[in-house]
Amino acid sequence: MCNKENMGLNEIYTTLSGTIQLEADERLDDLCRDGLKLIQKPDIFCFGIDAVLLSTFSKAQKGNKVLDLCSGNGVIPILMQAKNPDTSYKGLEIQEVSANLASRNVAINNLESKVEIIKGDLKEAAKIFGEASFNVVTVNPPYKKANSGLVNPDSTKAIARHEILCDIDDVCQAAARCLKSKGHLYMVHRPDRLIDIIAAMRRAHIEPKRIRMVHPYVDKEANMVLIEGIKGANSYMIVEKPLIVYKRVDGQSGVYTDEILEIYNNKN
Repeated sequence: MCNKENMGLNEIYTTLSGTIQLEADERLDDLCRDGLKLIQKPDIFCFGIDAVLLSTFSKAQKGNKVLDLCSGNGVIPILMQAKNPDTSYKGLEIQEVSANLASRNVAINNLESKVEIIKGDLKEAAKIFGEASFNVVTVNPPYKKANSGLVNPDSTKAIARHEILCDIDDVCQAAARCLKSKGHLYMVHRPDRLIDIIAAMRRAHIEPKRIRMVHPYVDKEANMVLIEGIKGANSYMIVEKPLIVYKRVDGQSGVYTDEILEIYNNKN
């Protein structure tokens, strides 16, 4: 999705609201869409294909208000606004370093009139933004339970990857409080947590409506799941055909499938 442009060059970029300097531990990536750039800190956390797929899976209509929870460096609202420029976006991020980075990413793309990043706890989202104030909520939450697997000693990475500051129930309850009736929640997660996700969504009165499994190869188990839920909807769910990321060509692995190339070429 992106090309690495600069790394640690301390370059200065002029924006509509001032200047932004690239720090020694940062790089500027080209998102290959509408001239968009993204400042990343590789030592902290960089977005992956899960964020790209979520931004494509998620739908927003003209005039919608969209909230991105666990916004990280702001990549999801930045990508989504390129597809849906007549919508407004808020990003909520609890970690100061990530929230500051996301705000700089909004500024470097001159998107201050379309995307706003707020530092805050998603558990307080309804107080921050108001109850039932969004048509769409997107979220790429921490995937792992707090007490599962190896926890990264770097607290920033640990919080992004493990349910240390919020769990799946917190995410779904926050989304439900912020969504209008019949509003849409879009999430990317891991298939092994699917039962937890569906149960949490239903406890929050968000009905799972659409699921798509993502497989690294056609003969491999799914390692991601994209799920859409609607607040206050009736029970009925569509399971879409699997999305395959890579194929093998002439013995070479790691070749993107045509559908992934279409996504990366901005056709969806």
